[in-house]
Amino acid sequence: MINFLLKLPNWLLILFSGKKQITLEHRKLHPPFQLMLSQNNIGDIDFLTLTAEEFRESYLEQSKLFPQKPNGKVDTVDHQISVDSETILIRQYIPLDNAETKNALVYFHGGGWVIGSVETHNELCENLCLKLGFKVFSVDYRLSPEYKYPTPLDDCLAAYDWVKENSEKLNIQKNSISVGGDSAGGNLAAAVCLKQKEEDKLLPKAQLLIYPVTDLRFQTKSIQEDCAEGFMLTKAAMEWFADHYLESQDNVKDPLVSPLLANSLQDLPPAVVVTAGFDPLRDEGNLFAQKLINSNVRVFHKEYPGYIHGFATMPIIPGVDDALEEISKEFLKIV
Repeated sequence: MINFLLKLPNWLLILFSGKKQITLEHRKLHPPFQLMLSQNNIGDIDFLTLTAEEFRESYLEQSKLFPQKPNGKVDTVDHQISVDSETILIRQYIPLDNAETKNALVYFHGGGWVIGSVETHNELCENLCLKLGFKVFSVDYRLSPEYKYPTPLDDCLAAYDWVKENSEKLNIQKNSISVGGDSAGGNLAAAVCLKQKEEDKLLPKAQLLIYPVTDLRFQTKSIQEDCAEGFMLTKAAMEWFADHYLESQDNVKDPLVSPLLANSLQDLPPAVVVTAGFDPLRDEGNLFAQKLINSNVRVFHKEYPGYIHGFATMPIIPGVDDALEEISKEFLKIV
């Protein structure tokens, strides 16, 4: 039914949403998102009493609105790696029509460091695997608040190291391993690059940052005013996520938590930075892209003005697959 609805003319989608088309300055909300948001009740969540487990269950229910469909063009292999006497899952995706590729992308899923998993981002990783023609390694890092910062980041660093150290067995080139992620995963990917630079270790070849969290001070206009509520991700949700991720508010100023606050972004890997016009994280993502550019890092940056946070995991929405195609093509230009 939802497939049928989303293919209706835009004017009908706006009509069914019960409102005029929503605008922010020059931006017009993509009609399928406007209809979807009119049916969403995330604004009713009481973040003062919400538990991590309740949010995870809610997220899984929400994800059922966008059922994932395996495409049959990708092989997967699950690896278990040891980190701090525990194990985490890394799911490897191999494009069947380019199985001998030496390029790899280590991918960190979004979800505010609290929700999300390899499973919730399975279709996105399959799509990236096919569109890039890369082997993709999706990391099931441990989640907060059970494991607060820096544990999720440490898991991502360990996963990147594992792929690098096992490059020969995995049939990839050690110097052709990139990192990427969406939202909190984009934050972790940027932090991995900063940490590798700080320790003078082999940097990822490139970084793919899809609507990344880059500044946990949450001071920008997009999170304080424009998109504080009403567009799926909210200011209240981001504050809740940050409280669960960090031991102390003092952590906010750590560049590995807020990459935008790093003293220097020079000599970091080239980057694709993607933002969405109706996203509380829009401005901090745009600022991070500009800071990379000002630091002489090669960057492709695009804001999708009519889109909302999380769009990359919603390929059922008309236009999203085209956006992922464009993002992938631009990423291939910088690796």
